Amino acid sequence: MDFLSPTTLSEALAVKAEQPGAVPIAGGTDVMVELNFDHRRPDTLLDLMRVPELAEHSVADGTVRIGATVPYSRVITELGGRLPALAQASRTVGSPQIRNRGTVGGNLASASPAGDTHPVLLAAGARIEVASVRGQRLIPAEEFYLGVKRSALEPDELITAVHLPADAGPQQFAKVGTRNAMVIAVCSFAVALRPDGQGVGAAIGSAAPTPRKATEAESFLAAELADTGLWDNRAAMRDSVRRRFGDLVAEAADPIDDVRGSAAYRRHALSVLARRTLGWAWQDYQGRTRSCA
Repeated sequence: MDFLSPTTLSEALAVKAEQPGAVPIAGGTDVMVELNFDHRRPDTLLDLMRVPELAEHSVADGTVRIGATVPYSRVITELGGRLPALAQASRTVGSPQIRNRGTVGGNLASASPAGDTHPVLLAAGARIEVASVRGQRLIPAEEFYLGVKRSALEPDELITAVHLPADAGPQQFAKVGTRNAMVIAVCSFAVALRPDGQGVGAAIGSAAPTPRKATEAESFLAAELADTGLWDNRAAMRDSVRRRFGDLVAEAADPIDDVRGSAAYRRHALSVLARRTLGWAWQDYQGRTRSCA
């Protein structure tokens, strides 16, 4: 097995163009597990950790751009204020050692239905920046996931960054696992309230062949908040609204029975997670108006 370690993005893209089968590796928290269990044996590993262009984040024109090799620990400490749900999801990933190595870009590259950051990226309206020697493109998160561990990435492309709205509004993430830490999600959920555009983002993880948006739940809640004037008056939200939102989130799932949990349990847990996270996000929204007053 060859191990190539380019020091610029142009070098990395040139290698990927010449060897489309080369497997990118950043933190290695997914790739090395697959190698250790002999689930794959590529001819070439393409190390991206020495490419400085991939290791930075920036904010411009209301958008946060996170380089593909920025680790979870930096998302938590450096971007938690602007991207609260992504920081929450990052805190649930593995141990401190894993969070120091693992990256959002790597999570995307594996495209696992159980990836912790995926529901947040979908709910927040993220765009995935990918590049090749042919050029660069931005893929909306909802178009990125094609199947179990399959994505819209072309063989000669690398994930270079993730773009998310900065300071978009209240966000929450939660997941259920078989223990409190270092665990693959039984199911997960993210919600994002977008007061400026009176929109709602909601997405599930580990409860379908791909991470997916709960579009009917999004439409229901956005219409409810607009029709009742809650976006403006920020009054208490009725329990019936949260329950209906939770039911629609559960209906969006297409789970299976496996060693971590049954399909019925996943649907029930998603309903509970949706109600709780919506309640927390709405409290955040209400608290913002009280602090301004």
